[in-house]
Amino acid sequence: MTILDLQMALKAAGFDPGPLDGIPGPKTRAAIRGFQRHAGLEVDGIAGPITQSQLFAPAAANVFAALPWLAEAKRLLGLQEAVGAADNPVILGWAAEAELDYDHDEIPWCGLFLAHCIGAALPDEPLPANPLGARNWLKFGVEATPQIGAVMVFWRGSRQSWSGHVALYWAEDEGHYHILGGNQSDAVSITKIAKSRFLSARWPAMVVPLGLTRQADALRALSVSEA
Repeated sequence: MTILDLQMALKAAGFDPGPLDGIPGPKTRAAIRGFQRHAGLEVDGIAGPITQSQLFAPAAANVFAALPWLAEAKRLLGLQEAVGAADNPVILGWAAEAELDYDHDEIPWCGLFLAHCIGAALPDEPLPANPLGARNWLKFGVEATPQIGAVMVFWRGSRQSWSGHVALYWAEDEGHYHILGGNQSDAVSITKIAKSRFLSARWPAMVVPLGLTRQADALRALSVSEA
């Protein structure tokens, strides 16, 4: 456990640790005491094993409860395109539900994946026109800072081209965003993309941002083309 992990868990549980900076300052210690008091634990401001055991599992559940579109995306991890000329009926079903003209899963489906996840979790949230186009998600919701659950739009080919990729923020390291998305190695997966390819982060207009970020190691394979 790092101090940043602790701060994120405290914030997700409703106790303000101050800036999410990995520094155990007085606001972080006050948040620990507030959580301990709420949980009926010894109030000493120290996140020992008992405090951690009660804090971390509920905090993770709270994040996914607050971000149901991210929970749906996580549930679909591992789903793949069909091999060859066949099509995965689950992917085609997403298009049918959204009344989109989409016939084969060999057509890029990163935007379709997001349309499903957000449409299933937030049925009243307007989707962008033609959500199949990754860069059309630049007009989704409201502009936001990169954070857990944010819609992340990237350029593909070149910044000036029409091509792009769209997925959900999962974590980040110094030079990359780790994203959960569809059509990543022909599957729903978590991969990493260079921050230099980032265009914008968007957030559902109907949901209050949590503002949570998460640090990840840099070992995950780097994606350079998501088509």
